[in-house]
Amino acid sequence: MKLVIAIVQDDDSGDLVEVLMESGFRVTRLATTGGFLKAGNTTLMIGVEEERVNKVISQIEEICKTRQQVVATPSPVAGSTGVYVPYPVEVEVGGATIFVVDVDKFIKI
Repeated sequence: MKLVIAIVQDDDSGDLVEVLMESGFRVTRLATTGGFLKAGNTTLMIGVEEERVNKVISQIEEICKTRQQVVATPSPVAGSTGVYVPYPVEVEVGGATIFVVDVDKFIKI
């Protein structure tokens, strides 16, 4: 048994959970927040048999595409005056971070 932990952007999570559940996977969905953009993410925990791990990963790859997004980062106007002006920066968002963990013991109640 494997535990697949996937961290995906909120925009992709609804479609991904729907596709995974239609394929017969059980998914636990946790609301999380990313550190860099301070934006909403979703962490999915999926318990799956070892032979079906590649199927889960391929469905995640299919739904969670990377894309460019413009974000405003504060930059100081004049030294340490405490005045900040938003500065637009283009960053890559989306995709997924996936961990596959061996589960020694699985108990279904």
